[in-house]
Amino acid sequence: MTAFGKLIRTTAFRLTLAYLFLFALFAASLLGYFAWNTRRLITEQITTTVNAETGEISNIFARRGLRGLVSTIENRALRPGANLYLVTTPAGQAIAGNVGSLAPGVMATSGWSETVYRRLDDQDRGDHRALVHVTDLGGFRLLIGRDLEERKRLFGIVAKAAQWSLLVVIVLGLGGGVFVARRVLRRIDAMTGTTQRIMAGDLSGRLPVGRSGDELDRLAENLNAMLERIEALMMGLKEVSDNIAHDLKTPLTRLRNRAEEALAKSGSEAEYRGALERTIEESDGLIRTFNALLMIARAESGQARGNMDDFDAADVANDIHELYEPLAEDDGKTLRVRTESTRLHGNRELISQALANLVENAIKYGKPVPAAQPLSADAVAGTENSEILIEARREGDQVLLSVIDHGPGIPEADRKHAVERFVRLEASRTRPGSGLGLSLASAVATLHGGELRLGDAHPGLTATLAIPALSGVSDRLAAQTPDVPQKVA
Repeated sequence: MTAFGKLIRTTAFRLTLAYLFLFALFAASLLGYFAWNTRRLITEQITTTVNAETGEISNIFARRGLRGLVSTIENRALRPGANLYLVTTPAGQAIAGNVGSLAPGVMATSGWSETVYRRLDDQDRGDHRALVHVTDLGGFRLLIGRDLEERKRLFGIVAKAAQWSLLVVIVLGLGGGVFVARRVLRRIDAMTGTTQRIMAGDLSGRLPVGRSGDELDRLAENLNAMLERIEALMMGLKEVSDNIAHDLKTPLTRLRNRAEEALAKSGSEAEYRGALERTIEESDGLIRTFNALLMIARAESGQARGNMDDFDAADVANDIHELYEPLAEDDGKTLRVRTESTRLHGNRELISQALANLVENAIKYGKPVPAAQPLSADAVAGTENSEILIEARREGDQVLLSVIDHGPGIPEADRKHAVERFVRLEASRTRPGSGLGLSLASAVATLHGGELRLGDAHPGLTATLAIPALSGVSDRLAAQTPDVPQKVA
């Protein structure tokens, strides 16, 4: 397709043609209305003047008779730019006036009519048109009229102005349409080129965004946001595929080797049972890993938004405390909870799972480390008690669900890396786990429009789910139930 063909097929050019047609039609209608009203106004002025003069001359005829009538007509006919005058006998013979000839039958009918005529003093012998009025004066016929050349000339001026106006409108409209269409087509071509690169596999491509802020810029911004989301999902899919290929290969290989070993050795029933139990345990670990991956995928894709509801974050924190308190005690740690009633809107199951992951990590890796230098009294007390604190509170327009331990923590340089899938830092490689706990917590926080924050507990780690609070609900609840104490366990 040629460049001109692409140009005239653009929506902008077609819209310009449509608006041009409507504007030209409106302009032509306006000029036509103006010309018609001008014609009507001139006709009304002629009829008013002729009627007044007819009445005046009729009075002269009534007072002075035919002689006075002829004298008056002769005098008025000699004036420059005079009207048309003609007096005839009942037989149709001209007596006085400045009209040389008329169309046949004009003088035979009283009233108004348009006719062609020729003046007595015309040298070009051309016919003109006039609007005339014929009156009967006792058998004599009086004609008074006015030439319509002025009306014709004015109408011609309006018609020529209309022609030039329409020509200018069409030329400027087509020029503007070509300019707008080329500008839009250039931007669309740029977008098309970018999309073709993206379809070819370059997901880093982005649509160009101008500075005008028009609808194309807004469309490009939204599409770029969509492309960023798609790129992030594709990168996540690639990471998951790579991680599954590498991190799950070892447990699957171990599972297979144990099954082969059990088959190769003809041992007792107890040995077979032990091999099966270890195989089931390894399978359960794989199932938990896949379940975690599926839950992360649900959170990152936004599928869990359909199960969101309003609930109290304090209830979630108290439930997790009740569930994990015996596990913490078995590991020699004290699990405490401190909450205040604050409402949020979200998927309670996912938020509970994310908070549970943070608590499990604190129990696994929150063992206090010997202090290299003197600590504050609070830090020493926390270290001695091996305390883990679950906290639910509101800060501004966010609900903070925090888990605080006094273990080795995570160095600041590794915190961004720690939330990736299957990532296990050096300090945690000797402990069982899949490296998906923080990834799930981060995905759940992002699903709810929040974030996972990792910070220092001096010593230890503070892992916080910061999620937007349910606007106005907690304030109304607080107003209905004043002086509600915080729950501390």
